[in-house]
Order: sequence, then structure tokens, then C-alpha cells
Amino acid sequence: MSKNIVIIDYNMGNTLSISNALEKLGYSCIISAQEDTINNADALILPGVGAFKQAMQNINNKNLVNILNKNVIKNKKPILGICLGMQIMANFGYENGKTKGLSWIDAEVKQIKIPKVRVPHVGWNSIEIHKKLPLYTNIISDTHFYFDHSFHFVCDFKYVSAYTLYEELLVASIQKDNIFATQFHPEKSQTMGLKLLRSFLNYVEKIC
Repeated sequence: MSKNIVIIDYNMGNTLSISNALEKLGYSCIISAQEDTINNADALILPGVGAFKQAMQNINNKNLVNILNKNVIKNKKPILGICLGMQIMANFGYENGKTKGLSWIDAEVKQIKIPKVRVPHVGWNSIEIHKKLPLYTNIISDTHFYFDHSFHFVCDFKYVSAYTLYEELLVASIQKDNIFATQFHPEKSQTMGLKLLRSFLNYVEKIC
């Protein structure tokens, strides 16, 4: 539990609730946008609440793109994106106009347009797991997690680790090499959310 976990601070995230969840699991973490701190991390968490366009503006304003690319893409540092933090990993988002994302995953983020369902998609929904390891080591399909989003992640099936059914299938989580992300909020998903966070951190412990 001595690993150095850094939560990326770009003024769009629920950083304190994530930090509190990690503390419940016995981990300490740092909330930071400083290059040296990020470079020294064993793993990163990219949170996010709000709009895609504003998120990318904040990341660019803090000069984080190159720092994150160096750590995540070049150095293959493990990262967990949460909600908007997952969405900005895509090529483009279409909230308030087309905006370029980090382009870590070949994907787009589009508005949920499903007849006869409430948007935003807020509340508890079950997931269907397609890739058990490493995020869902101690979690089974039909487990419920807490969602809160109006836009959804559209990508090839090969990147999807879980779906949720909201009249139609929506991507609930993704993974690609060292990159992991959830559309739902594990830090708001009580015991099962803590289990998922622990699974990610156990993975970090094994590879670092």
C-alpha cells in the first residue's frame, strides 16, 4: 500500500470523494497537476464531472496534455479514468460543439438519444462484464453501480470491459493496455465501488 497514487487536478473532478474512497481502502494519494508529482506517480486517476469541452480547455490551460501523454502513452503508467475522465480519453466529444480529446482510445463521445428514457442517465444500473481482469476481479455481472451522464462513449467492442443496459447497451467501462476507465462513479458506488478501486490498485501493486 506504499504506491504513489496521483489524482489529476484539472478543476473538473470530484477529487476529494475519490481521495476519501482511497483512504478507506488504506491508500494515501496526492491531488496535483504538477509535472514532477505526476512523473513520480506509480499510478494515476483521471476524474471528471461536467462538460467535455470545458474539461479539455482546463487540461490544455494547465499544459497537461504532453505530461499525461508522456506518462500514459510513452511510459505506460496505469491510469483509471472516471466518468468525464473516461470520456476525454476519446478522439472527440460533441458536447457544446466538436472538441478534440486526448485520443488514447479510438472513440467518440455522443449525446444519449434513446426514446422514452430519461436523460441524463442518473442512478443505479447493473453492468454486464466482458473482461473480468483486472477491474472486476471480485465483482460479478448484474452488480449495480452509480451513473450520472448525458453523453456516452462509442467505441469498438475490443475496448469494452463492461456494458450497462439503459434500454440500449451503453459502454460502462473500457480498458486498453495500461488504460482503464469507468463511465460510472466507483467512489459513489458504495461497497462494490470500493472493490473495483481495490482491484485497480492491486493491479498497480503487481506491476510496479
